[in-house]
Amino acid sequence: MADSSDLLDAMEARSQRRADRRAFFNAFSTASAIAGGFVLTAGASPAAAQTSTITDGDILNFALNLEYLEAQFYLYAATGAGLPTTSLSGTGAAGAATGGRRVNFTDPVVARYAQEIAADERAHVDFLRTAIGATAVAQPAIDISADPNGAFSNAARAAGLVGPGVAFDPYASDENFLLAAFIFEDVGVTAYKGASPLVSNKTFLEAAAGILAVEAYHAAIVRTTLYAKGMTTPALIDATEAISNARDSLDGTSDLDQGVRASGTGNATTSNIVPLDADGLAYSRTAGQVLNIVYLNRAAVTGGGFFPNGVNGTLRMSAAN
Repeated sequence: MADSSDLLDAMEARSQRRADRRAFFNAFSTASAIAGGFVLTAGASPAAAQTSTITDGDILNFALNLEYLEAQFYLYAATGAGLPTTSLSGTGAAGAATGGRRVNFTDPVVARYAQEIAADERAHVDFLRTAIGATAVAQPAIDISADPNGAFSNAARAAGLVGPGVAFDPYASDENFLLAAFIFEDVGVTAYKGASPLVSNKTFLEAAAGILAVEAYHAAIVRTTLYAKGMTTPALIDATEAISNARDSLDGTSDLDQGVRASGTGNATTSNIVPLDADGLAYSRTAGQVLNIVYLNRAAVTGGGFFPNGVNGTLRMSAAN
């Protein structure tokens, strides 16, 4: 029964890792201040909107903001150009995606992954804009730059990947691109998972489930590639743990995140490509928790980080953690 014993050991090791998580990253407070998050003032209208009845359109528009971010990052990284102007208009304050550029990929496999994911994310933007119709939100201002004070650099600095005043350039190498993608993909999965119970229209729910499945495939691609490259460059695996812990420091006290580090020993060693809870289920995040991460701020704010002026639509305030 050695095989059964090894399996039980592996499952126990996977559960134990949850108790061994590192402390939250207080550095995010500094990073958020540098990023210039906008604190919501008392009586501001977004607060009232956030507590009102949320419609399916509100949820889909929230998702559309996230798809704008992902699509612009992947399209620039894969092709050197972002979304066409025909995919950017809508309600709310329109803005540009700044700082993106093409990655000079050295690994052809990673390059092909980038091309595929970029095409998927562009399709998600166009699909959601069509599904929502006339009330679809415009793309807000998005920061995907490699600036030392930009969102990527502040996120990487808070995770301990770069020092004060040092830029993290997501377009500088295959590995940097993968780590930048890792920041987004797990969050996208938890966002759609968390929103799914709130969607009342079955047609919209089916569409959201379809996008959730694609985002999960994307996350698995990124996590698998980082894990494989981390076998020869352990610092990559350490970086995923640092990013994971940094995200968890923003969205509250619950542990909703995992890096790709393997657990167990010997025949009981397992990878951690799929981050799951104790019941083997994917994690969920509320809209407020998702905004904590993309705004790089654990407080209740209406902008910052990857969305300097906030997202468009009703759901635009992060949670107070």
